[in-house]
Amino acid sequence: MFADFLNRLIQPQPETLPDADARLALGALLVRIARTDGEYAHEEAERIARILAARYGLDADAALDLRHRAEALEAEAPDTVRFTRAIKDAVPYEDRAAVMEALWEVVLADGIRDHEEDALMRLTASLLGINDRDSALARQRAEARMAG
Repeated sequence: MFADFLNRLIQPQPETLPDADARLALGALLVRIARTDGEYAHEEAERIARILAARYGLDADAALDLRHRAEALEAEAPDTVRFTRAIKDAVPYEDRAAVMEALWEVVLADGIRDHEEDALMRLTASLLGINDRDSALARQRAEARMAG
């Protein structure tokens, strides 16, 4: 279903993704992070739909549709390293930095932050080309938004 999209994304010199494709790829990365601990909690899935709605100005139905397509793409996507590097090459830095904040929201959504998730977030930030400072600031913004 997503074979052509994935082939375009992971080719050696990917072109910048059109906005709709970038949304789908970033949504799939959110799902990938949420599924990292072997559990895809209802809270995480709901949080992803809310993030997609807020980030892209979507209504609830459109956000849910995007999340479902992102879940399907994630299931077919290559390993996290190749997938994330492909996103780095095809999505502007500002969008990737904002996605780090969204990824932190997903990691923090279930109220449990474990070593595997922290390690994956460090790896993801590195693969997305996000420096440690920007990743830490993204986490702090996500924590503040969730607390407030």
